[in-house]
Amino acid sequence: MRPANIDRAAVAAIRSERIDWRFKGMPASAFGATVGELAARRPRLFADGFVGPLVVIGKPALEHNLRTMAEWCARHGLALAPHGKTTMAPQLFAAQLDAGAWAITAATASQLRVYRAFGVSRVVFANELVDAAALRWVADELDRDPDFEFVCWVDSTRGVELMTEALADRRSGRPVDVAVELGASGGRSGVREVSEGVAVAEAVAASPALRLVGVAGYEGALAHETSGDALSTVDTYLRRLRELVVLLAEAGHFAGLDRVFVSAGGSSYFDQVAAAFTEPWPGGLDVLPVLRSGAYLTHDDGLYRRLSPFGREHRLSGGEPPFRPALRAWAQVCSRPEPGLALLTLGRRDVSFDQDLPEPRALRPAGGPERPLTGCRVTALADQHAFLEVGAGVELAVGDWVGLGLSHPCTVFDKWPLVPVVDEDGETVVDLVRTYF
Repeated sequence: MRPANIDRAAVAAIRSERIDWRFKGMPASAFGATVGELAARRPRLFADGFVGPLVVIGKPALEHNLRTMAEWCARHGLALAPHGKTTMAPQLFAAQLDAGAWAITAATASQLRVYRAFGVSRVVFANELVDAAALRWVADELDRDPDFEFVCWVDSTRGVELMTEALADRRSGRPVDVAVELGASGGRSGVREVSEGVAVAEAVAASPALRLVGVAGYEGALAHETSGDALSTVDTYLRRLRELVVLLAEAGHFAGLDRVFVSAGGSSYFDQVAAAFTEPWPGGLDVLPVLRSGAYLTHDDGLYRRLSPFGREHRLSGGEPPFRPALRAWAQVCSRPEPGLALLTLGRRDVSFDQDLPEPRALRPAGGPERPLTGCRVTALADQHAFLEVGAGVELAVGDWVGLGLSHPCTVFDKWPLVPVVDEDGETVVDLVRTYF
């Protein structure tokens, strides 16, 4: 399971980009300096001119999560193709690949173009791709770069027809690799019945432009909790996915392949996916099991703390330490208009709110050291303000800084083109991560 490549020179060049007013939260004293130069100064968040609100990444937690997931996948014989849409940060892609990631996953053609701009050599496209312009661009990339590997999903004979039509004018080049996607009632895309998957595979076999390489799916849309019924729903779906793989193999659809690509695994139930994929396959079928978890890298203080197998008890426990939340938002108290209420300088434009509201975790009084904050909760977000309910006995003054944990990292990074990475003390900036949304 050789890791994919990335253009290291292109990633390194990010540090040569100059900082200016386009990057919110940065110190005015850094304007004109490069990203690398600012990182080399090791500035402090609260003493060297950063302006709030600000979201930061904790380096120790990030490295812990990166190492924990990589070691777990290696130990269980799983390939990891982390979903890059979580961060859209090539610097973090490089770190994931350095830790052994087999590929990087994308969901849209625009994301894929970012990946290719930074030379990502193997991409899993976890979606249907029926846009003719995007398909022709992918085909051109395959023709231009013999090292580029790409696979996307198909879930209908009509989709196969559209893809074949879009690629009809190609006179040479490799076929586009596809995997039949299996879904479930009430889920997202994917054939609903195994028999439909067989029909789609037969349509692919008849297409001169496509090559069937495996089966894929996504269990995360089928359950949103960890009750017995929810976990059973996931297991039932994974058994059906295995059934489709075996049926297609027995029908000869994977003849000529070194290994059959089989992929699932978001960030909530990847332990169950691992259990299903690493069971012996009938007839000695050689399978490449690929997980696509993405949010593990920063984890969170909400959704994935509840659902991630490394945030809760999981079935394949081997003594792995749980993931740690690596994201924190900092905002100042700008108003105490009435007892029990504080307004913070942070809102919907700065942090995620689609799954859970930010969670107060720390307090840094003006001129004082950081300490834990309890007895407060965010009750609502406006565009640029957070409404903080302040418990009895909690001392909170205008000008104080509040540190907040965030839920669902996939809707955090898109709001921040440049994210400081802080050291163990939570204040010293040791790097900055550039995102491309």
